[in-house]
Amino acid sequence: MSKDLTNAEGKLFSAQMIDAAIKIIAIILLGSWCIDILKPFIMPMAWGAILAIALFPFYKKLVKWCGNRKGLAAGVFAIIGISILVIPTYKFSASTIDSVSQLSTGLQEGTLNIPEPAESVKEWPLIGEKIYPAWLAASDNLEGFAAKYSEQIKDIVSKILAVAASAGGVILQFIFSVIIAAMLMAKSEVCSRGCQAFFTRLMGDTGKPAVANSVATIRSVAAGILGIAFTQAVLSGIGLVVADIPAAGLWVLLVLLVAIIQLPPIIILGPIAAYYFSVAETTPAVIFLVYSIIVSSSDAVLKPIFLGRGTDIPMLVILLGAIGGMILSGIIGLFTGAVVLALGYQLMTMWLDQVPNNDEAQASKES
Repeated sequence: MSKDLTNAEGKLFSAQMIDAAIKIIAIILLGSWCIDILKPFIMPMAWGAILAIALFPFYKKLVKWCGNRKGLAAGVFAIIGISILVIPTYKFSASTIDSVSQLSTGLQEGTLNIPEPAESVKEWPLIGEKIYPAWLAASDNLEGFAAKYSEQIKDIVSKILAVAASAGGVILQFIFSVIIAAMLMAKSEVCSRGCQAFFTRLMGDTGKPAVANSVATIRSVAAGILGIAFTQAVLSGIGLVVADIPAAGLWVLLVLLVAIIQLPPIIILGPIAAYYFSVAETTPAVIFLVYSIIVSSSDAVLKPIFLGRGTDIPMLVILLGAIGGMILSGIIGLFTGAVVLALGYQLMTMWLDQVPNNDEAQASKES
């Protein structure tokens, strides 16, 4: 009798194991399939969620201005966000394409004049000694210089045009992210309950504090790092356009990259100012240099404003997140990478801080 019972229990256990294995495999396959379907949208969706969290205080003000109509406020937010993206990008992209086109036309027609480089060009860090002789050769005999380096010039021009052309795809991703952010804001209460339920299921009693900490981290990084970088890039772009610097859009993108990884924008604006001294009169060149220094040092004023609340994240985490995100997902990864890695760092720190020390563990056992 007991033997038959044991065999029955064994068969039941085997059947349950097979049933569980089939269910697990089905869930894994379905989950993998869903991830593959959503993979093209993961980065824009992540950036949309980051925007929704970071700009939610602004959205709440919009709701009040719109008579507590959340749908209308979300629509206004989307229109404002898309306008902020499209208008400057169009201006900077058009500036870059026009500059490259004028350069190409001038080379072909022989009407392009390049001034001699100033002696200070030699003192540029790392690249000064290499750029000076090439610049001098181009100013003395442009046709000979163009013939000698024709292949390199074609490669550089094609890459610049490719970057300018690819801006359209990047802008579409950002527009998609803004629309997602507006939709998430309109359903903020449902999203908040869902996040708290997920983190509570994942982390237990510490789930809700983890959500609050995550929100603080995202807002701190988005405002304190990305907000300052974006502000400096926009200010730099205004100065570059007013000074009529060629390929302004490309330089703005480089300033944005440098600012996100916590380096001063003067690294990019300094050589441009030196170039401007060689092609412009002294007064506008000095004004542009002073303006560049002010923009580069503006983070000292902006950080107390943007970082008034939030958490402190090591610069290395931001640096690795920005560079790694850009390598993984392009321009949009430059933003999401910094925030996601900072969030992961903060959650890991929070999790490690919850480990009880030996004295507390021993006291709990004795009691």
